[in-house]
Amino acid sequence: MVCREVIDILEEHSPGRYACTWDNVGLLVGDFGQEVKTVYIALDATDEAIEEAAAAGADLLLTHHPLIFQGLKQVNTADFTGRRVIALIKNHISCYAMHTNFDVKGMAELGAGRMGLTGCQVLDVTEWGEQEPLGIGKVGELPCEMTVADCAGKAKEAFGVELVKIFGRPDKKVTRAAICPGSGKSVIGKAVEAGAQVLITGDIGHHEGIDGAAQGLAIIDAGHYGVEKMFIPYMKEFLESHIAGIRVVAQPERQPFVYQ
Repeated sequence: MVCREVIDILEEHSPGRYACTWDNVGLLVGDFGQEVKTVYIALDATDEAIEEAAAAGADLLLTHHPLIFQGLKQVNTADFTGRRVIALIKNHISCYAMHTNFDVKGMAELGAGRMGLTGCQVLDVTEWGEQEPLGIGKVGELPCEMTVADCAGKAKEAFGVELVKIFGRPDKKVTRAAICPGSGKSVIGKAVEAGAQVLITGDIGHHEGIDGAAQGLAIIDAGHYGVEKMFIPYMKEFLESHIAGIRVVAQPERQPFVYQ
């Protein structure tokens, strides 16, 4: 199977047209006609991911976050993005990113499912599908009333993270939750408007956290990587079930930072 055919299958799941206008998704490096026998999946196209993909004999590196966000005026070894592009080309590895288009078509639903949310609606509508709104995040009902602390414990178990950061009162009882895998700063207002009492997300800074709590919204920050790493096993299973005979290698779980 050639790269174009693999991309067609990925596009059926998460069409590029659903990506946000500021995003950069699709085949960012590579040859549409390249034969693909092995796919390596990672959240980011880091130096380590590219090295591991090459060691695995991968023909395609599939990531959630794009390797290239802004236009490149030069591709050389003086720039870390340029070095990565060169490394991919040298190793004959194509690189495909499915970012906010996957957020719209899969990520939030996965997260909501892990938290057991029911009666879900889109948190931040970005466009309309044939008969329903589409967008970033979900908001719905928790399986039962629980404290924010208990909700944090559920989030730690659901996403496989050891630590979370809580803004707001841990003993506050909640029944309605919003979830936005990745960075949730921009949806705090949407969560308040939707009547959510707690938001599970990542990348919440000091001011966003205390301002959300002041509006009655507790926030559980499980880390950007923590709430999005589920992309890797999900896409591994998806590719293996949709392409016969392909070899799919998942990057081992690895937090991009350590607590000291």
